[in-house]
Amino acid sequence: MRRRDFIKVVACSGITWPLAAQAQQPEQKRLIGVLMPYVESDSAAQSWLAAFRAGLAKLGWSEGSNLRIELRWSAADPDKNRTFAKELVDLRPDAIFSQSTPAIGVLARETRTIPIVFAGVTDPIGSGFAANLPHPGGNITGFTVNDPAVGGKWVELLKEIAPRTVRVALLFNPATAVPIQFFMPSIQAAASSFPIEVGAAPVHAKDEIEGVIAAQAHSPGGGLIVMPDAFNEPIRELIIALAARYSVPAIYYNRFFSEPGGLISYGELRVETFRLAAGYIDRILKGEKPADLPVQAPTKFELIINLKTAKALGLTIPDKLMALANEVIE
Repeated sequence: MRRRDFIKVVACSGITWPLAAQAQQPEQKRLIGVLMPYVESDSAAQSWLAAFRAGLAKLGWSEGSNLRIELRWSAADPDKNRTFAKELVDLRPDAIFSQSTPAIGVLARETRTIPIVFAGVTDPIGSGFAANLPHPGGNITGFTVNDPAVGGKWVELLKEIAPRTVRVALLFNPATAVPIQFFMPSIQAAASSFPIEVGAAPVHAKDEIEGVIAAQAHSPGGGLIVMPDAFNEPIRELIIALAARYSVPAIYYNRFFSEPGGLISYGELRVETFRLAAGYIDRILKGEKPADLPVQAPTKFELIINLKTAKALGLTIPDKLMALANEVIE
């Protein structure tokens, strides 16, 4: 072989070999931390998580192939939230996903650099997670679950399904709920138009709930608004059972209260926010910054009526309300 031809072959080989070696390298596996503030046996939470995983898979992220998920279930326990938040941050994942204001709060205290995406914060600006909605400005972004105007809608719907309602108690835990002031302007505006007396009913432990609901049953016309709260969600069956025991009409903020027996619920499609959050995780893994991804408010709300519970309370559902319902549980 002539020297000139030999050099040409070697030069071409020098280009080909690294490319071939690169093609044989396995795809880089990315790490996502997930903090779920529910008990692992919660069927609703499992369905939301499944939607999140399905959203990632649809975007090309396959667990065991190019993605690993580190999952923690905290059951909305503040101590577990703190412990698991630190555990996940210490793993130095590419991003962290979570739901609820308390869970995002502890994650925010653990890191200001790891991207965090949420699918369930009511007031991200008031909670200090975002400078503003279009440009969050930090390492946190995601999808809110409520609009302040929805508070007035809860009052209107409760009055429509239980026309004798003249006073309502707002059930929440101050340690875990969004500050009640977020909803109060719309709640008070709607209540004054009927009129309905509104009273805050803060609780700090589940054994205090019965007293609140019993007080609403002491005289006719009592009702209950169960506020968005990480405390209320794991004990929803207790709240529903007590409302039934004392025959107190109650409205809830998500369908996972109506499905097991809650009278009526009005709120965002939680499963949809989990699907959308997967899209933000995908964009972050591809190089975008949380600071540049706008916090998005819910655009789809659903009204669920439990007809069996209404009949047990002696309530007749107006035809107009039945027509508006996204689902009527027989």
